[in-house]
Amino acid sequence: MSSRRSRSRQSGSNSRISDDQINDLVSKLHQLLPEIRNAHSDKVSAAKVLQETCNYIRSLHREVDDLSERLSELLATTDNAQAAIIRSLLMQ
Repeated sequence: MSSRRSRSRQSGSNSRISDDQINDLVSKLHQLLPEIRNAHSDKVSAAKVLQETCNYIRSLHREVDDLSERLSELLATTDNAQAAIIRSLLMQ
């Protein structure tokens, strides 16, 4: 038994997540990841799912940053009335 598990069992904490709950959460992550979801194999390790989740979140952050930069450039090149309309639409 790993030292982390033995410590958590010794602590008597009721907030411990069961192995079944962890497996369920990993399965849900697996279904959300486009790279893994489209793969033909249903058997992917939890470590692979977690690694791909991290990679996917990083790529989403890069995409948000890129789109934010492009929007800023667009707003800078439009007149004030158009920029105000775009800003009001984004705030909805």
